[in-house]
Amino acid sequence: MSSVLESVNKRTQLVGANRLELLLFKLNGSQRFGINVFKVKEVLQCPPLTILPKLNPYVKGVAHIRGSTISVIDLSAATGGTPVESVDGCFIIISEYNRSIQGFVVSSVERIINMNWEAIMPPPEGAGANSYLTAVTEIEGELVEILDVEKILHQISPVKTELSQEVTDSLTLDKDTNYHIMVIDDSAVARKQIIRALQSLGLEIDTAVDGKDALDKLTAMAVDMDNVSTEIPLIISDIEMPEMDGYTLTSEIRANPKLKDIKIVLHTSLSGVFNQAMVEKVGANDFIAKFNPDELAAAVNKHLSL
Repeated sequence: MSSVLESVNKRTQLVGANRLELLLFKLNGSQRFGINVFKVKEVLQCPPLTILPKLNPYVKGVAHIRGSTISVIDLSAATGGTPVESVDGCFIIISEYNRSIQGFVVSSVERIINMNWEAIMPPPEGAGANSYLTAVTEIEGELVEILDVEKILHQISPVKTELSQEVTDSLTLDKDTNYHIMVIDDSAVARKQIIRALQSLGLEIDTAVDGKDALDKLTAMAVDMDNVSTEIPLIISDIEMPEMDGYTLTSEIRANPKLKDIKIVLHTSLSGVFNQAMVEKVGANDFIAKFNPDELAAAVNKHLSL
């Protein structure tokens, strides 16, 4: 376990294009799950938890760790599995998503696997709308499931998607112009959050479920157009996505003469380890950490008004 913890500590400081490092873990059973190491701050034996009144049923309690109080979520129960009866012998994965830090109770933590994004695939179509998966992959002949953590957190503590009056009053988009943008995210919950936050801007919004899906749609448009930015002037893209991540998508867009003028805002839950140099290297126009509707709307207003 000490070697796993050391690897987590080292790798959480890295951000790179075209690769994914998964921390493998198990819940109540033999199924393996994976979480991106870039979102992991620490892994440790689950400490004693404090139970507070009126906690969400998926929250086992709160832990006091390094001077902070962190909610600890029963990941098995939150995804429809068997709840953890006792945290004795369990571990918690402390992670940062969408500007918040929380812990996830897991039964065991195994090792870190370094993979290419192309080996990460969308969940099977038969998984259904109630699935908690954003992706799957195969490791040593075994299916590994990558959970939609944003969906899990949303059902515990829904994020605010309404714009403040201050930002609403500051918007300068021409109401008579039919602005058309694309939102790219592998989480259905995240796509809906973005659409709700931007609905007051009167935009026409297309969606894509990952970078490859988005690139396929854009290049299909390019067959009949010399400059796709006249139709889709702006895209908002997650970074972590199966098959093709946001960095690779940005590089592919910039390398295509018919797509290169599209403005790109990278919108990701990787707020704690964001690498400005990487965003600039691939040619993105902006970066916003999930999820602040005011910041998102202000960025869209800014780039569409230029």
